[in-house]
Amino acid sequence: MALIPFAARPFLDFSVEAFDSLSVGTFAGSLFGVLVLVAVPVTLLGAASPWAVRLAVAEKDSTGEVVGRLYAISTFGSLTGTMISALLFIPLLGTQRTFIVFALALALVAAAGLGWRAAVVPAGVALLLTVPVGTIKDTGEGEVLYEAETTQQYARVIEREDGSRILELNEGQAIHSLYRPGSYLTGGYWDGHLVLAEAAGRGDPERIAILGNAGGTLARAFGHYFPETEVDAVEIDGELTELGERFLDLRNPRMTVYAEDARPWLRDAEGDYDAIMVDAYRQPYIPFYLTTEEFFALCAEKLAPGGVVIVNVGHPEGSDELERVLGRTMAAVFPVVLRDPIEDENTLLMGGDERLSADNLRAAAERLPADLAFLAVAAANRLQPRLPGGELYTDDHAPVEWLVDESLLEYAGNEG
Repeated sequence: MALIPFAARPFLDFSVEAFDSLSVGTFAGSLFGVLVLVAVPVTLLGAASPWAVRLAVAEKDSTGEVVGRLYAISTFGSLTGTMISALLFIPLLGTQRTFIVFALALALVAAAGLGWRAAVVPAGVALLLTVPVGTIKDTGEGEVLYEAETTQQYARVIEREDGSRILELNEGQAIHSLYRPGSYLTGGYWDGHLVLAEAAGRGDPERIAILGNAGGTLARAFGHYFPETEVDAVEIDGELTELGERFLDLRNPRMTVYAEDARPWLRDAEGDYDAIMVDAYRQPYIPFYLTTEEFFALCAEKLAPGGVVIVNVGHPEGSDELERVLGRTMAAVFPVVLRDPIEDENTLLMGGDERLSADNLRAAAERLPADLAFLAVAAANRLQPRLPGGELYTDDHAPVEWLVDESLLEYAGNEG
């Protein structure tokens, strides 16, 4: 077990590279290699229980009692190990040292039974705790300013050669927050969120909710361009907000941060929002319960009259099935659903009432700051009705993971 984090690194490197290029064969091979590594200690640990039963049973009449006692101890150990690794060791020590700590615990138990001569084994395992973790993942994009495993996921901040900084999560296949020195615009899909609420024709938003705030790129920009707008920023991983404040210049005196899950938070929120912006991805998936008719009905309930919901739909280039599904599902709740294909891999979907229009965006451009006026006109020129078709997703049936996996495999096949 102590060797797994070291032996697995080459396989994981191959997996990340394969996922980056969507090489399915390489990714599957690397995944199989890691499973084999983990299977060895898991199989050996599983084999210990029958031997323990055999050694502990002195008489046949006591078999049931002994087996029950041993399996009760085993279950208690499994529950304890699962909870303290996820809630204590990984946040405090990281994954590599968590593996070593549990390996050390096994070695100490074994040494206690084998005698002092076996103490060299736990001593050797303990020495592995001194091995530096180093950079978890290499990057060719710039300097890694920070990386760690939060209670929710792996996160890192990278500073590029031009001074910009990005927040990556998990596999690093998407940029979840972006900071450009001296600018509040990014050149990415976040900029579209700043102006699309104007399509409702209600003027600058007074209150907005951001579901999936990450490092606060959008909240920071709203604080600059719309200083009177109240921003409720919801991010299930509160440590990302700290990274935003530390590395990404996240500042907005009108922002209130909630480290909660988006949908339960929205259910209890006061509401009356001019815009609800949904960007709660764990790349490459969007949580299924944020894709359903019931979720969008909840959004509609929490909107002010004439308010708008804006959803960022990430997808492989050329793939539109997820967008069709979300557009169809939103159309079950909102009279008007429009799309802004702002990037090759990101489309912004808007849901609202009959007042939503590109003309409202063009009219708003006349009073917006110059850099936002340009964005509003560009968005108005791109704005179009939702794509036809798509399946209606409900809380009972929303196979979004299956849909995204299918899109990735289709894209990989086309690339191959």
